[in-house]
Amino acid sequence: MAKKSKSRVERLVSAGGVVYRQESGRLEVVLCGREQPVRWSLAKGTPNPGETMEGTALREVREETGLEVRVEAPIGSINYWFADPQGAVHYHKTVHFYLMVPMGGNTQDHDPEFEVVQWFPADEALHALTYANEAEVLRQALMLIEQSPSPSPSASMQGEGHRKEAV
Repeated sequence: MAKKSKSRVERLVSAGGVVYRQESGRLEVVLCGREQPVRWSLAKGTPNPGETMEGTALREVREETGLEVRVEAPIGSINYWFADPQGAVHYHKTVHFYLMVPMGGNTQDHDPEFEVVQWFPADEALHALTYANEAEVLRQALMLIEQSPSPSPSASMQGEGHRKEAV
């Protein structure tokens, strides 16, 4: 009887954010996109050594969206599994998300990891997101925004210069 090779499990962690604003009376969120195949996601990434989760989220959102942001509140985290192409390593990843508002910057100044960064009306963003667990994070963020006693960010604090590409 052949002995099964055992795969190993590695745990990974990342952090990111849901960036929102009010624009012309409607709530918008920023998504990061790849064109081939079309995939829309929230900005997120891996911590640098010694970096806090909140620090990672701020840096990754700045790099991937081109926006300077501040954290309003933690949203929560998601967990998922994936494997390397050979199946030798299975990864268990946890991603921590924060609710954020833009303080400046420009979505055209995003890094090359994504082809496009775009503001979406919140309801459209829910349908555009590729991964169901990220759509759930966005739903949680929208509930936090609804429950927030503070006013939503105004368009004057948004880091103008967003582009509206076709979805």
